[in-house]
Amino acid sequence: MTGYLRQYPPALQIATFFGLFIGFSLLYGIFLITVFPYISGYTIETLQTADPSLPKVLGYLKLTQFLYTLVVYLCPAALFAYLAAPSPAQWMHLQKAPRVLPAALAILVMLAALPVVGFAGDWNHTWQLSGSSMQMEEQAELLTRILLKMPNLGTLLVNIILIAILPAIAEEFFFRGVIQRLLIQAMPKIPWIAVLLTAVFFSAIHMEWLDFIPRIILGFLLGAIYYLSGNLWLSILGHFLNNGMQVVMVYLYQAKLIHDDPMQSETTAWYSAAISLIITVALLWYLRKRSDQPKLLTVKEPDIDSIGE
Repeated sequence: MTGYLRQYPPALQIATFFGLFIGFSLLYGIFLITVFPYISGYTIETLQTADPSLPKVLGYLKLTQFLYTLVVYLCPAALFAYLAAPSPAQWMHLQKAPRVLPAALAILVMLAALPVVGFAGDWNHTWQLSGSSMQMEEQAELLTRILLKMPNLGTLLVNIILIAILPAIAEEFFFRGVIQRLLIQAMPKIPWIAVLLTAVFFSAIHMEWLDFIPRIILGFLLGAIYYLSGNLWLSILGHFLNNGMQVVMVYLYQAKLIHDDPMQSETTAWYSAAISLIITVALLWYLRKRSDQPKLLTVKEPDIDSIGE
């Protein structure tokens, strides 16, 4: 293979990217098995059953979460962009800082959609899961609660980096920046199907089935923001807002500054969801009107004829 990956058919690019994803996932797994026990004194199994009230246990849990996001999502996406084009930032539509109005609209889209997401979550939580799936859900919820223990501002800032900033960048690079772009190139006549497929994969890979539908909706919104604006920074901003808002609300609850536990969601009325949906669609339409023409449908790259030279 010569030249940049953008010269090759989308199917080959997708296969290459998933090869990188598998490779970095294996690298992370090897680290957990071989190196991590020596530096921490825990295997990943004993760490998950250790007392989370111990500072070193919590610290190592956060370290594994940090490395997972960095190695499994950010590294393969960044490496692929580097191999795809002479300007990786331009290829991922990161070269321009977002203008104020599109950024504000992206924020409003994420806020306006909250009742829709909540309504979908109410329905999703009625699903009957198998015993093993329910056990996985309980373990994931327990880990989330452990990671979100924030007795002071220092732990709040650490969690904003760990749960909001890093995942927003890494996951948007991975899902919207690479996967969605390649799927749109593979099916340029049906780009919204590519956005939806990316959102489904985004939700499925988290393996939290009681939040499967809400995460699809969130992924679709982030994909729509990227597709309509042609600026990946806007979907990163939306992702950061979604995660960061949850972290801050949990901190405020633990500090007894608010009364309602944000991890115990209230039932959302159908009419609230309907109004939310209408407003969200209107905001996305306006975002499209106020953004530059998206350039995510390019299948033939400028130097396609240089293959083999």
